[in-house]
Amino acid sequence: MPKLVRVSLGLGLTLACALTAFNPAAAAPSTQKVPDQYIVVLKDNVANVDSVAGKASTDYGVSVQHTYKAALKGFAAKIPPGQLAKLQADPNVAAIVQDEVVSLPVENFAKPGNGGPITQAQTTPTGILRIDGDLSSTVSGNGSGTVNVDVAIIDTGIQTNHPDLNVVGGKNCSTGSSYADGHGHGTHVAGTVAAKDDANGVVGVAPGARLWAVRVLNNSGSGTTSSIICGVDWVTANAGTIEVANMSLGGSGGNSNCGSLFDPYHNAICNSVAAGVTYAVAAGNSSADANNFRPATYPEVITVSALADFNGEPGGGAASTCRADVDDTFADFSNYGADVDIIAPGVCILSTWLGSGYNTISGTSMASPHVAGAAALYKANNPGATPAQVKTAIQNAGNLNWNTATDPDGNPEKLLNVDAF
Repeated sequence: MPKLVRVSLGLGLTLACALTAFNPAAAAPSTQKVPDQYIVVLKDNVANVDSVAGKASTDYGVSVQHTYKAALKGFAAKIPPGQLAKLQADPNVAAIVQDEVVSLPVENFAKPGNGGPITQAQTTPTGILRIDGDLSSTVSGNGSGTVNVDVAIIDTGIQTNHPDLNVVGGKNCSTGSSYADGHGHGTHVAGTVAAKDDANGVVGVAPGARLWAVRVLNNSGSGTTSSIICGVDWVTANAGTIEVANMSLGGSGGNSNCGSLFDPYHNAICNSVAAGVTYAVAAGNSSADANNFRPATYPEVITVSALADFNGEPGGGAASTCRADVDDTFADFSNYGADVDIIAPGVCILSTWLGSGYNTISGTSMASPHVAGAAALYKANNPGATPAQVKTAIQNAGNLNWNTATDPDGNPEKLLNVDAF
C-alpha cells in the first residue's frame, strides 16, 4: 500500500544563528508511520461522510480522528489490527493510505522574543524593504493602512492576542482544543504576512489582513499528515471567506496527478485551489531539488525559495547578521529546481513571536509568507482573480535584480516585488 509522505517544519527553520554551513541532514524529513492510523478515501458517490465514518466505527471498531468533506471525502482513523482488510473491502471505500508522523528537528534561533508587550517603535523588516513593500498600494511602514483580505496560516497556530496581528478565528486540527500557537513558528509566519502598520513592532506585506490560525502541529511542532489534510479541508470549507493560505511546511515525496487515490494530500490541495484559495508554500531547506518535496512539487501552489538579504537593498555587499551567508544570493540552505515559482527573502527575517514579542529566524518558511502577503495584496485589488491568475501576476511582477548566478539550477526564478500591487 502506498504511503503518505511525512510533513516537517524542518523546511521552515534553519540554524538561524549558526555560523557554520547549513546541514541538510538536520532538516531533511524522515518517515515514521503512525501505528494503525490511516486516511480513508471514500468514493465520490458517498453522500454522507459522517454516516459512513460512524458505520465504520460500529462495524469495524475504528476510532475516527478527522472527517473530510470539502477538500476530500473521507476520514482519518485508528483501525484495529485485523480490521484493515475488512474496511478496504467496504463498498464505500476507494483507498486507504497509512498516516505518518511529523517531527521538528532541533532549532536554534538568532534571538528570543522580547516576552512582553510591544514597546518598541515600528521597524520595517529587511524582507519587506527588499520586495518594495514600502512602495505597494498599502505602503507598508508608513504607519497606516489595512488590507481587506483573509489569509489562513496552516502551521502551529498563531498567538491570538498578539497586538500586532489581526487574528479573527481559526481551527485546531492538532492536539488540544485551541488554535493558539504554543510553538512560535506560526506566529512568526503570520507577522510577515500581515503585521499591522500601526507604528509599533513590525509591519507585514499585507498589513492588518484578517488572519485565520489553522493549527495542524502541536507545541513541539509535531503532527500527522492527516492533520495537515484536516487544515486544508477546513480552509476549503471556508473558501468563500479565505482567499489565501500559507503552508510553511513540507516533506519528502514526489508529484502526482490531481485525482490520484493514493495521494489524498495532493487531492485536498487540488480541490482547495479549485475552490479559489491561493496557496504559497515553502520550497524546503535541504539544498536539494524541490521536486522531491511535497507540497513544494505540486504545480497548483506557488513554491517559494529563499534569498539571503541582510539590508533590504539590491546590489550585495552587506555584512551577514544572524547567520553566515552572502548578501543578495540564493540562500545556501534553500531548495531549488523547476518546481520553484518565485524567490523571496528568507534569511534573518524579523517578525512577530510568542509573548507579544519578536524573533529573527531563517528558512524558506520565512520566504513563503512574503508571497502569501503579496497574494493578499493582489486579491485586495483584484478580488475576482483565480489562484492561477494570482500566481501569474506575482511571477510577472518579479524581477531578476539579484545575484542570479548563485541559483544552483542555473535557471533563476524572479524575485518577488510588490511595488505594483
